[in-house]
Amino acid sequence: MHKVKEIVSIIKGLLGKLSQKIKPCLPYIYKVGNLLKKISPTRYLGILDWYIIKKFIGTYIYAILLIISIAIVFDFNENLSKFTQYHAPWRAIIFDYYANFIPYYSNLFSPLFVFIAVIFFTSKLAGNSEIIAMLAAGVSIKRLMRPYMLSCVVIAGLTFYLNSFVIPHGTVIRQNFETLYRNSKKNTSAEDIQLFVAKNTTAYIQNYDDQYKRGYGFSLVKIKNKKIVSHLTAMEIQYDTIADSKYHWKLSNWKIRTLKGLKEHIQSGATKDTVLLMEPTDLVYSKGQQETFTSPELLDYISKQTSRGSGNVVQYEVEFHKRIAMSFSSFILTIIGLALSSRKRKEEWGSR
Repeated sequence: MHKVKEIVSIIKGLLGKLSQKIKPCLPYIYKVGNLLKKISPTRYLGILDWYIIKKFIGTYIYAILLIISIAIVFDFNENLSKFTQYHAPWRAIIFDYYANFIPYYSNLFSPLFVFIAVIFFTSKLAGNSEIIAMLAAGVSIKRLMRPYMLSCVVIAGLTFYLNSFVIPHGTVIRQNFETLYRNSKKNTSAEDIQLFVAKNTTAYIQNYDDQYKRGYGFSLVKIKNKKIVSHLTAMEIQYDTIADSKYHWKLSNWKIRTLKGLKEHIQSGATKDTVLLMEPTDLVYSKGQQETFTSPELLDYISKQTSRGSGNVVQYEVEFHKRIAMSFSSFILTIIGLALSSRKRKEEWGSR
């Protein structure tokens, strides 16, 4: 008992010292607490708001699960023969293909699912005279739209995040699976490639094989004051995939001509390591390649290609702006769906 009393007295002493230290800070803690209460979203949400939000999100998820389940059945039935022909393992079918198939198409048709959800549950509310009761209670249309818009903010934010950062990585895995097991041939070569790698510097590759990251018939021309000052040629050019940084290339059987007025200086060699501001992704374009880039990577690629003077950036710009527009389309379709389905039809009046 004596030890217990000592422990209790020690704890009381510590609590007393702690309260003395905290006491000067209490006004600031109260201010922070009041500020958090004011900015908290739940302060502006009532029972009606939570009721509509739960209906909206629940119907949206239900629509996704229903339609995507049907899509998976039809897709599997269509591709079953190819999966069997190319001996696709079940693990790859489930985790590499369909695990990335579901988020890709769910996000792609997300605005449609939003529209279906709004039409479905709002028309049900109108049919049960719930919207009439809300308006009769003094709830304005503007106030009624608040939970709809908040639900759209959640869906639009999730759609943009998935489109920009998550789905591109899954698309790479899904496309690789399709190349292996669905005979969807991926473009792995290119001919007569010409691009700017620096200011007044043009690179040319006659043939390039992306599978081996190797090109043939390479030349690099530097121009100054509308005159050629350097011309580098090589029989082969190989991208260094194990280098610590990007843009490392290895030249084979190279020769460089340096022009200074009427004088010409020639150098040659068997191999040469160099740094060129180009990557294999700049040389070969395959269908749907822009979908494999995250939004920051798209911006970097567009700015890099634009600075080089390349015009092959239209599909990348469209993909970047499409991701933003798809998020905002949820708001537009929600407003349209609410306007169409919030009125009770005349046929329903007699049945009540």
